[in-house]
Amino acid sequence: MTVRECITFAAKLRYAGSEDERKQKIENIINQLSLQKCQNTYIGGPLLRGVSGGERKRTSIGVELITDPSVIFLDEPTTGLDSYTSQKLIKILKGLANSGRTVITTIHQPNSEIFKSFDNLMLMGKGKIVYFKKAELSLPHFNEIGFKCPELANPADYFMSLLSKESIEEENLGKMDKETVE
Repeated sequence: MTVRECITFAAKLRYAGSEDERKQKIENIINQLSLQKCQNTYIGGPLLRGVSGGERKRTSIGVELITDPSVIFLDEPTTGLDSYTSQKLIKILKGLANSGRTVITTIHQPNSEIFKSFDNLMLMGKGKIVYFKKAELSLPHFNEIGFKCPELANPADYFMSLLSKESIEEENLGKMDKETVE
């Protein structure tokens, strides 16, 4: 099955509009997710080489966009992708968010460019929310409570090391808990 066939199949199952509306919907999704170049390429599998990992993930997102969801939840959509492809995918997701959808995603250790693109950020440690506010306010906030990110460090890497199970001491977790959740 090709990328276009996969999205078309989903549209036939889940989209209630007319045939013309369905065709337009499919075209819009292919364009919105930058799948034009690979739309006639097989998805592939263990025996058949197909689309790239990023194209496969964007196709999966396209299948879900058929129903025009107002909320999109993605669990680690950049896992297994190289830095360029990850950034391209996040840019597409940001476009979806800017078009009025709510996009919620879990991402472990995004690069600094991806981190800069976040609107809101939730950080958790030991099952507790230790920060849930605007992403751009995270560095000043942690600096203010005594956890200054090294100057040239990726904030996401710093937060991951700060919140790893091995590094959290109960007193520090408590210190982070104060006024970090909106």
